[in-house]
Amino acid sequence: MTEEHKGTALITGASSGIGAIYADRLAKQGYDLILVARNRERLAALSSRITSATRRSVEILDADLNDKAGLAAVEAKLKQDASITLLVNNAGVGTHTPLLGSDVDAMQRMIDLNVSALTRLTYAAVPGFVARGKGALINIGSIVAIAPEILNGVYGGSKAFVLAFSQSLHHELADKGIQVQAVLPGATATEFWQTGGLPLENLDKSIVMSADDMVDAALVGFERRELITIPSLHAVEKWNDYDAARRAMSTLLSTNTPAPRYRAA
Repeated sequence: MTEEHKGTALITGASSGIGAIYADRLAKQGYDLILVARNRERLAALSSRITSATRRSVEILDADLNDKAGLAAVEAKLKQDASITLLVNNAGVGTHTPLLGSDVDAMQRMIDLNVSALTRLTYAAVPGFVARGKGALINIGSIVAIAPEILNGVYGGSKAFVLAFSQSLHHELADKGIQVQAVLPGATATEFWQTGGLPLENLDKSIVMSADDMVDAALVGFERRELITIPSLHAVEKWNDYDAARRAMSTLLSTNTPAPRYRAA
């Protein structure tokens, strides 16, 4: 049985994996859905399942966010549909391949999707949220945002952008009634690994979380209005200490003289 109607959630990368699970969970929580992905057949099948199970309204929008026309169509939807109360920026791609083994054009496409598309969709959604005095953003990042040495550096850099962008958005929008959450998953059992060139069976099972568990944990964090949610981090005090140190240092980063250690001998 669904809860009260919470508006409409637009979810990118919704045809499989984390995005499809978000679609299922949010529909059960009382959201209507707009599902965005490239594969229309998968979207249609997911839409049918969710509609049958929840009776929520589900619209599908097949669009390639690496294509200007596809991205523009989703931007237009976010600008025009006043029922949208939640944007889940889930679409993304990654790889474990190091810089010297990576194709620069593939890295550019990664940046276009993970950074540029996410930014444009956020810019399309936020003015309406602010005008209506309510709305929320869930940005799916990665633990590589704070541990970029783990995987490909461009991937890590793109997710560091997602983290920093989310923190800045929260700073600007919290007093306008807009909720922002950045989710930083660790290794998660999805098609991501196969697509990125490292099949899931090559990973230590002790570090891989199921996608269901990851999304369910992230939604608990969302309900608790966390800005940063790291589902696999048990020692949350480590993050709290890290973030506190970052905030404390931020007041010391800009002065009118070089630090003494940089004076010539």
